[in-house]
Amino acid sequence: MTTPETISATLRSNALFAPLSDSELRAVAARAVLKGFTAGELLFSEGEACTGLHVIVSGKVRIFKSSRTGREQVLAIEGPGASIAELPVFDGGTFPASASTVESSEIIFLSRKDFQAACLENPELALKVLQVVGRRLRRLVGIIEELSFTTLRQRLISWLLREAKSRGQRSGAGLVLDLGVTHQEIASQIGTVRELVSRNMARLQAQGLIQANGAEITIPNTSALEAEQAAEI
Repeated sequence: MTTPETISATLRSNALFAPLSDSELRAVAARAVLKGFTAGELLFSEGEACTGLHVIVSGKVRIFKSSRTGREQVLAIEGPGASIAELPVFDGGTFPASASTVESSEIIFLSRKDFQAACLENPELALKVLQVVGRRLRRLVGIIEELSFTTLRQRLISWLLREAKSRGQRSGAGLVLDLGVTHQEIASQIGTVRELVSRNMARLQAQGLIQANGAEITIPNTSALEAEQAAEI
């Protein structure tokens, strides 16, 4: 069971609330509500009025945009300690994207009114919001650049390398990555469709650049895969 102390500790781990004193943090935590979500549950949908700020205690949340045809582009996957929807809380606009849980999650909710009151009481909190929003903007610019100026093959290789370096394990055969997601989810993250992800995975395997065993991918030589990515430019 999550306690008020756990809520305070989670808020403390978030960049927005880190500058607050213990008493200020407890005052914010007292206004917060802890909510439980099952896997795949929506926190909010794009276009809805923003009601408040979300901070992840446990689990993972995907932020995504949807087209009229139902195709999705994943903008980010956030984990424990991350905050969601800082900008619409500030500007009073609607949610610019949708958010749903990747797995069972516990999430702190702080209403827009309470968060704005906390910002008025603690100017450093407002400055932190600007920093966080700035980092998100840089990340979105990177996504736009990647979708606009790279090939699907480059984006897939980039995704594999990034994930493998982040959470892969070294073995005698190379760098081993448990995908942890379906080809459909990878497609949503790199701006394509599942069939093209599967086709390009098969081509990389045929070239010996990766080895696939179910959901486990082994990269025998990361330098060779990086060179293949560069050759596509």
